Amino acid sequence: MTRHTPRLPAFALLLLACSLCASSAFAAQRDRTQNQSGRIEVSTTPGGYPIMIDGQPAGETSTTVRLIDLPPGRHTVEIMFPNSTRWAHDFNILPGKKNCIALAYRPRAIEIPHAAQSPCPYPVNISAPATATEGSIVTFSSDVAYAGPSALTYTWTISPPSARIVSGAGTPTITVDSTGIGRQRLTAILVVDDGSGDRACRQRASASTLINATPLPPVGPHRFDEFPSIAFDDDKARLDNLAIELQNNPGATGYIIVYGGRNARTDTADRLGGRARDYLVQTRGIDASRVVVVNGGYRDTNSFELWLVPQGAAPPAPTPTVRPGDVRPATTAPRRTRRP
Repeated sequence: MTRHTPRLPAFALLLLACSLCASSAFAAQRDRTQNQSGRIEVSTTPGGYPIMIDGQPAGETSTTVRLIDLPPGRHTVEIMFPNSTRWAHDFNILPGKKNCIALAYRPRAIEIPHAAQSPCPYPVNISAPATATEGSIVTFSSDVAYAGPSALTYTWTISPPSARIVSGAGTPTITVDSTGIGRQRLTAILVVDDGSGDRACRQRASASTLINATPLPPVGPHRFDEFPSIAFDDDKARLDNLAIELQNNPGATGYIIVYGGRNARTDTADRLGGRARDYLVQTRGIDASRVVVVNGGYRDTNSFELWLVPQGAAPPAPTPTVRPGDVRPATTAPRRTRRP
């Protein structure tokens, strides 16, 4: 008599790499207050499956990342796959934190033999994002193809020890806070056991995510000197300091903002700026392309501002204190000639 082996529909969910958006900005917002939202990034392969959040419809998945902002607190995310297949997980949404979810649905058939046989060994796979930004909430999800009758236990270990499991301990999916572990690999190790005592029924798997450091904010221009112009010898001593700064910072540019005095001639700022630039280039040997002179307008007295501007930083803006209409250039009285 021919024995037939029934085939029952089943599914496999693999958590794929979560693509990063402009998260350097979003991750840098982790210090926001509690009333600000967190974010869930969702994608599935293939797309088009309904999403439920806290029991309410939230559209459908797509193969590209969908961004869903949620208020802080615990939220249940469900994705409905064919054949009444349902994926659900509770997330503790934190302000300024991002939870990355990427699932692949793969239908398959499991053969159930008539004769009883051991379900072990069985495959265990863990999926996680390839990379994430420091401070992100990273999701590790397991795919366990166990066909036995026993309830499985899930034991997770995280490395480095400074990483913290946010949710999911003892379940097939965990979320981990990556704060403080930039430029390291975040590794999750899972041991699955059916409690039978059979060594083949105790399986182990691991996955890791490279945590990129949070980008530092751009460095702005640095004003390191400001002084009135009284004598050129005094000006040169201050300009020498600018030359030293430029030599120690080869990627930076020196900005000289010159202000004419309230009673100075109209060309005073340009004349003083040109003299300072010639001194730096011709006497101190600074490349002319690294010295920028700006006519800043007028102040009460002739004065200089010396700035060091890193590469890519915005240049400084002049801050005059006297309006052009209030300038009264001094006039020189004509010399008197002696009568014989």
